[in-house]
Amino acid sequence: MNMNLKPTALSPPNHTAEKAKERTAAIRKSSLWNRIKRDKYLYVLALPMLVFFLLFKYVPMWGVIIAFQNYSPIEGVLHSPWVGFEHFQRFFSNDDFWLLLRNTMAMNILNLMFFFPLPIVISLLLNELSSNKYRRIVQSIIYLPHFLSWVIIIGICFLMMSSDGVFNKLLVMAGFAKFDFLTNPNAFWGILTVQSIWKEAGWGTIIFLAAIAGVDTQLYEAARMDGAGRLRQAWHITLPSIRGVIYILLILRIGHLMDAGFEQVFLMMNGAVAEVAEVFDTYVYRNGIRQGQFSYSTAVGLFKSVVGLLLVIGANRLAKRAGEDGLY
Repeated sequence: MNMNLKPTALSPPNHTAEKAKERTAAIRKSSLWNRIKRDKYLYVLALPMLVFFLLFKYVPMWGVIIAFQNYSPIEGVLHSPWVGFEHFQRFFSNDDFWLLLRNTMAMNILNLMFFFPLPIVISLLLNELSSNKYRRIVQSIIYLPHFLSWVIIIGICFLMMSSDGVFNKLLVMAGFAKFDFLTNPNAFWGILTVQSIWKEAGWGTIIFLAAIAGVDTQLYEAARMDGAGRLRQAWHITLPSIRGVIYILLILRIGHLMDAGFEQVFLMMNGAVAEVAEVFDTYVYRNGIRQGQFSYSTAVGLFKSVVGLLLVIGANRLAKRAGEDGLY
C-alpha cells in the first residue's frame, strides 16, 4: 500500500496568541475611546485641574536635580557641577538628622494617635443626634476654626498661654503657680497636637459624616428589630460601612508622617524649645532660604518626599491585605 505523506504547513506556535493579543488591544483601545467620547464633558470639567497640577506640581519637579549638584544661581541648573550623593551623605552623617527625625515623627505620631480618631468619634456622636438643627449648629461651630489661618490661631494661643494669659490667671486663682506653656519643651508637642485638633477636627468630621450619610438605613432598621442598641449599631453597622473611607484617610495621614507642617511649628518656635521644635521643614527653610544652601536643602526635602511616598505605598499594601481597596 503506497501512501504519499506530504508535510503540512504548520503555523508558528505564537501566531494565534499574537492575534489574540492584537484583538484584545484593539478592543481596549476602542472601549477607551468610547469612554472618552461618552464622558467628554467630564474630561472638559477636569481639564483646568489637570492643567493646574501639570504646570504647578509636576513641571517644577525637574528642579530636584539640583540636589545632586553644587547649584549656583549664576551658573544655573544646566551648568552647575554635579556632586552625586554628596549632600545626602552630609545630611545623614549630620547629628541634626536624628534630632529632626525624632521631632518630626513624635509630632506626627501624637497627631495620628489623638487627632485622627477624634473626627470619627465626633461624627458618630453627631449622627446619633435626633435634632438636625442642633446637629448643624454643632457641626458649624467645630468646623469654623478650619477657616482660620495658623497666624490667627497661634496669636490666640500666645494671648491665652503667656505668663499673663488666661490660663495662668486661672491657675493663680485656683491656688497654683504659673506654668510656662510657651517656653516649656515638655509641653511643646502636646500644645501642637491640641492646636491641630481644634483647627482641623471639624474638617475630618465633615468627611466622615458624609460617609455615614451613605450607609443603608435598612441595616439600622434590621438591627433595631433584632434588639440592637445605638452602641451596637454604631459598632457593627456604621463603622464597618465607613471602613473604606477610614482606611483611605489613614493611608494619606501616614504619608504625611515626615511632614510636620512648617507654618505652625515655625510660629510656635522660640529659643527655649528649639531642641524639640526643629523639624525637616524648618531645617530646609533655615539652610535653604536663610543660608543659601539650595542644593543641600533640596536634598533634605527630596529625602522627606521619598520617605513619604514609600510610607503611602506600604500603608496601601497593608490596607489591601486587610481586604480594602486602598488608593489604587
